[in-house]
Amino acid sequence: MPADSAVRLVLLLPDLLGTYGDAGNASVLARRLEWRGCQAELITVSSGQPVPAGGDLYLLGGGEDAAQELAARHLGRQDGLRRAVLRGAPVLAVCAGLQVLGTAFPGSDGNPRTGLGLLDVETVRLKRRAVGEVVAEPVAPGLTEPLTGFENHLGGTTLGAAVRPLGTVSRGVGNGGAQHREGAVQGRIVGTYLHGPVLARNPQVADLLLGWATGGPLAPLPVEAVDRLRAQRLRPGRWRRMPARRRVLTRLSRRARR
Repeated sequence: MPADSAVRLVLLLPDLLGTYGDAGNASVLARRLEWRGCQAELITVSSGQPVPAGGDLYLLGGGEDAAQELAARHLGRQDGLRRAVLRGAPVLAVCAGLQVLGTAFPGSDGNPRTGLGLLDVETVRLKRRAVGEVVAEPVAPGLTEPLTGFENHLGGTTLGAAVRPLGTVSRGVGNGGAQHREGAVQGRIVGTYLHGPVLARNPQVADLLLGWATGGPLAPLPVEAVDRLRAQRLRPGRWRRMPARRRVLTRLSRRARR
């Protein structure tokens, strides 16, 4: 992109889809652009506001069931996001955001709700909530480093013929099902159940999205603090060394409802 052009990062509905701190993904992208001498313009779209079609990269986060339904209705009433996807703009959709972009997802009463149909995936309720650390080997082209994140969801997502997984789970649940898949990639849409925020814990995914948005590829940015965090998250047996108080809090979170 021209040096004087700002990359427009569109953060969609953080007031509804912001339960797990996924808005931090926008901050990660902005900082990684700044480190490369590029300008970033963050456009925050709250509920009731129109979705611009001219963004360079769109982000959706996770949320509770009722908020997820409101987000689906809001995004379905206008065509800004759909027009951007058809134009080739990249999208990162996390947890509830992933489900909303699919063809169907469970509502707060457990009955199916219609999604936006931008991803060829369908989500139903799992029998047991998936909570905990996830490690997955990447499947999507352009990714070589293990994926890490924290999952907390009750949705099981099946991928259609037009979609490939983001990774294959070696620890955790991911999408659910016997194939141990995590996430979904269709065109330039990346969906995942990984929180953390996911782009803070997986900078290679951040740069993949930025490369799509700017016409990359981008030069790598080694950051020692990120490398140390990733090494801790990938270390086997980390749960056994977790402080007792955190083990209790993690168990309690499994009982929480969206």
